[in-house]
Amino acid sequence: MTSSTAPEGSTMPVAGLRPHDGVEHPAQLVVRNARIHTGDPARPAASAVAITDGVFSAVGDDATVAPHIGPATRVVDALGRRVIPGLNDSHLHVIRGGLNYLLELRWDGVRSLRTALRMLREQAERTPTGQWVRVVGGWTGEQFAEKRLPTVSELNAAAPDTPVFVLHLYQSAILNRAALEAVGFTRDSPNPPGGEIVRDFAGNPTGVLLAAPAAGLLYSTLAKGPILAPEDQHGWA
Repeated sequence: MTSSTAPEGSTMPVAGLRPHDGVEHPAQLVVRNARIHTGDPARPAASAVAITDGVFSAVGDDATVAPHIGPATRVVDALGRRVIPGLNDSHLHVIRGGLNYLLELRWDGVRSLRTALRMLREQAERTPTGQWVRVVGGWTGEQFAEKRLPTVSELNAAAPDTPVFVLHLYQSAILNRAALEAVGFTRDSPNPPGGEIVRDFAGNPTGVLLAAPAAGLLYSTLAKGPILAPEDQHGWA
């Protein structure tokens, strides 16, 4: 794919589309000359789209998107290729989800790590002694304004005494100090096949677990968490 950003007043090098100085809300991105699947049964195909502030502001052809092009709009010529909107594989592991959903702190849609850590701190404060705080699916570090995962130090500060297990995309997990103690990981704990217990220079577990490349270490560690009787799960998280 090729792209270009035209200086003010110049002609765009794709189909003669020109930027307009007076566009009130110019698109950040225009894709044209494409075979676009819209997902709309009433109009399943288009050749051009404009995207403004993360929202499709125009769907159609070059004439449809032209009024949305400002001086700073990035125009991408798809060269006739197929374009499909982002695919979100939203799913649930039914057995695990059914057994544990009410035991989990949900970070779905949380926009900042600061807020997520505040939620974790509040959950830890109302978690009974001996139980864990678990953050499992439905989130990614990219959703946060900070664009990163929490650190072990941040988990320790948010929940100094309550075990915390944070799973990220079935590729890694972050445990606080209390969780490491609860699962019994020490400098003498061997790495299982396909997994890695990340260690510091002294050989002590840091609290980070990696699927390297198998996720068995993550699953087995999560499975060590205590369960609640059904009558105790109401209003848990």
